[in-house]
Amino acid sequence: MVRREEKGIVLSRHARERLVLRGAAETEVAGCVHEGAWEPAKRGKWHAAKRFAFDAPSPATGTTYRYKTVDVVFVEEDDRIVVVTVKVFFHDE
Repeated sequence: MVRREEKGIVLSRHARERLVLRGAAETEVAGCVHEGAWEPAKRGKWHAAKRFAFDAPSPATGTTYRYKTVDVVFVEEDDRIVVVTVKVFFHDE
């Protein structure tokens, strides 16, 4: 079995669409998976989140925020991690 940190990350079509629409980057998604704390999600999935400095306008509202938290939902397979969706939350604290 491949060690968790060595597994490749694959984005589903839905996750890739959400990533673009919600203002996340693939490197941020990888950071969540490899550096964030894994917590159980529904139906045998996992999720992990990480906060990033942002200091830019939100793509949804145009309001400038200091930080964004990227939260990914994924499935761990034997040889890879498949990201199911990407959520992004913008905030100042």
